[in-house]
Amino acid sequence: MLFRASSRYVRVSPYKLRSYVDVIRGSSVDKALAWLRICRVGRVKPIEKLVYSAYSNAKSLQKDVVMESLFIKEIRVDQGPVVKYFKPSAMGRASSQKKRLCHIDIVLESK
Repeated sequence: MLFRASSRYVRVSPYKLRSYVDVIRGSSVDKALAWLRICRVGRVKPIEKLVYSAYSNAKSLQKDVVMESLFIKEIRVDQGPVVKYFKPSAMGRASSQKKRLCHIDIVLESK
């Protein structure tokens, strides 16, 4: 059985999250959560919350599911909208800045 969760408009660039997502893809939920907890980078918090949210969705739909029997079948980080703004620059100019957002989708499957 498949269980899904998604997180939209996460204020982290998708390029920075994809390397962390690649590490946990295909692993079980308990190992993925353990790895994300010991990873000392602040940008993995949305991924950790999303994996736990997907596990909670699975637990509410199926009462007898355990964390060791679920594994991450698919996890994807997509590009979201880009917030463009201007910051003051040298000699009275303005330089454009881009703040990239991302969407994260996860699919869990029971063994």
